[in-house]
Amino acid sequence: MTSWNTERSADFRGPLDVTWAATLVVDAQDDVIGCSPAAARLLGCPAHDVVGLPLTTFLSPGPTPSAHRPPTRFRGNAVRVARRRDGHEVIVAVATCPLPGAGAAERVVVAAELEDLRLWESRLALLHGLTTRSPVGLAIYDNDLRLTWCNAAFEEEIGRPLADFRGSRADELYFGGRFVSQGHPPTLDAVMRHVLDTGEAFLDLHFQGRPPSDPETDHLWSCAYYRLQDSDGNVFGVCEDTFDISDRYRAQQRLALLVEAGRGIGTALDVLATAEQIPEVAVPEFAATVTVDLSEAVLEGEMPAPGDAAAMSLIRVAQRSAGDAGRRPPSAPHVDRSPVRYPPGSPQDRSLSSGGLVLDDTTLVVPLRAGNSSLGLVTFVRGIHSAVFDGGEVALADELAARTAVSIDNARRFTRERAASLALQRQLLPRHVPKQSAVDVAYRYLPTDAMTGVGGDWFDVIPLSGTRVGLVVGDVVGHGLQAAATMGRLRTTVRAFAQMDLDPVELLSRLDDLVRQTAEEQWGGTGSADGAHFDVTTGATCLYAVYDPVSRRCVMARAGHLPPAVVPPEGGPSFLDLQAGPPLGLGGLPFEPLETELPAGSLLALFTDGLVESRDRDIDRGLDILGHVLGDQRAPLDELCDRAVGELLPNGSAADDTALLLVRTRELGASQVAEWEMDAEPVAPGRARELATAQLHDWGLEELSFATELVVSELVTNAVRYAEGPLHVRLIRDRTLLCEVADTGHTSPNLRHSGEDDEGGRGLFIVAQLVQRWGTRYTRSGKTIWTEQAFPTDR
Repeated sequence: MTSWNTERSADFRGPLDVTWAATLVVDAQDDVIGCSPAAARLLGCPAHDVVGLPLTTFLSPGPTPSAHRPPTRFRGNAVRVARRRDGHEVIVAVATCPLPGAGAAERVVVAAELEDLRLWESRLALLHGLTTRSPVGLAIYDNDLRLTWCNAAFEEEIGRPLADFRGSRADELYFGGRFVSQGHPPTLDAVMRHVLDTGEAFLDLHFQGRPPSDPETDHLWSCAYYRLQDSDGNVFGVCEDTFDISDRYRAQQRLALLVEAGRGIGTALDVLATAEQIPEVAVPEFAATVTVDLSEAVLEGEMPAPGDAAAMSLIRVAQRSAGDAGRRPPSAPHVDRSPVRYPPGSPQDRSLSSGGLVLDDTTLVVPLRAGNSSLGLVTFVRGIHSAVFDGGEVALADELAARTAVSIDNARRFTRERAASLALQRQLLPRHVPKQSAVDVAYRYLPTDAMTGVGGDWFDVIPLSGTRVGLVVGDVVGHGLQAAATMGRLRTTVRAFAQMDLDPVELLSRLDDLVRQTAEEQWGGTGSADGAHFDVTTGATCLYAVYDPVSRRCVMARAGHLPPAVVPPEGGPSFLDLQAGPPLGLGGLPFEPLETELPAGSLLALFTDGLVESRDRDIDRGLDILGHVLGDQRAPLDELCDRAVGELLPNGSAADDTALLLVRTRELGASQVAEWEMDAEPVAPGRARELATAQLHDWGLEELSFATELVVSELVTNAVRYAEGPLHVRLIRDRTLLCEVADTGHTSPNLRHSGEDDEGGRGLFIVAQLVQRWGTRYTRSGKTIWTEQAFPTDR
């Protein structure tokens, strides 16, 4: 046989059927007296040559070996060897039928090849299996689309014997069902009518419905429809093959749900956003309502303590129902932080007490666990008329909860680390810059590490004595916590050195020595013992400038940093020709100062290279853009900051940390400053007291006269006694009253407690009690002792 579509293979008559089989008629002497055409073909000779010969000429008289026994269905027949005329032998099954009555014919012998017989039995077994054992439901509908026959699997689907529903239409058997597949007629009747009319078969159509045998559960079948014809080609019906693929479909749905969960859960390092993902994934395909409750400690970035989870305070952070499927979940600020209470014996209470999942009818509670600690609970709830959670769905919920717990724990860790980073940043960078009399200030700080919000760049505005102000901007190699920690050390050091009134060159020199010493102490100046780490301080850059609003002079120096931009009130922007100097920690070259006069209203811009340099733009182009933005002198400083960041960093971030500090200079006029020069002689203290008292009277500060006389008298007396050359006395009325006495000496007075027998040494101690602050700053020509006094509270 070549294929099942041959005419004979489509004919289900058996091989021993007389219309197909080789038939011989023999007489009482076993001589052949009749031969069919099939027998002549089997024996390989014409029928007239067979007639008249003994039967044993063609068939062996005895049985064949046991290996050639007939199939089970035909065990009553004999197996013989048939000898063809050409000498070939064929194993055949032989059936004998006696012919009673008058005449020469004694019996009929029917023979068929044994292989054909076995093939026939296989075909009969196939038909029997399809009818009784096959899991595929088979049904035949006539031309009126009414059921005429079905197999046992189809009867099992319906839940009744065939006699009860024979003659029914398909849509009556699956009331309320629908096709899930697309691209074909919409109903069962329409599909089968199309098959009858066109002969076009449909394969693997997915039909969803609830069979009478299981009316509470949706099933999905894979269906095939093809037309049935008789041997003459007449159409008499359509056959329906159905196979229940509900389990496979549910498994695919679960897998798809896990895939979707993998795409959504854990994509954001935010605890609340992560918790909201599981209700979005699970509703409405898996459950009608999903709620997520987390421990209050998790929301703060902490890990709940292992132990009794039942005593844990839970906060409802996410909830979603089938009716909310189209709504946007509430944002984090709207989460109600009120604790959620579950009554004793509830599924949630039992889950907290046991630490495991709890299935209670249509409610499934799964704990969110990380290590030995419980982070919270996920509750899946189905409708009253929905099916309960089966074993596969419980396993799926457990997997979803496990994935969510890992992601929430990662987000919790990030929340904790970010909180620590932000706390570090708040301590390292100025949270706000106090108002200064010397300058107006605006600034922007953009770290590259947006996740932690900290970086290695920094800026500072430091108030100095004499109403001066120190302006700092710096850049540490790298970004993140390590760079931020290094930046904090440098910023603190700069502030400490600045309070000592060091000039910019001296300050940078000391800072360079400190950085180099720190690197040597940590890694021997080159790297760690294994060569894997380098101190990020090495190679840091810094620019330090001091502006005096009285003289309008600005002195600055830089250590490997970009020069500042200056825009005078009347004129265009320019970048100062300031010698770069080596980066901090390298040493070898001196730092060069630059002193320039800045008229009141001048704009000074200090910035890091992250603002003007990028991968797709060289630094010169960035400087040109910055200069163009700063050229608009009439714009407020905050607006200039925003415009500079917007044009130079259009995406809001850069490959390097960015700091921008803009200052607009002010001037203290003659009405706020009074200064005198006098010789270092004994009458100088008295003269200084008179001048200071008169100036305070002009300023309306008579209440400060007594303390100021004592301060001026003591400072001038010390200058006369211990220094040489002319003395300079200056009073400045600013936010406080400043008193300065400058001389040519280089020794600073020391504050000390005098003994009972000491005749002097109490003057500076008394001064320190009368003023808010006092100090000494050194200049090229000597030193200046300064004090600050607060104004009366009623001013």
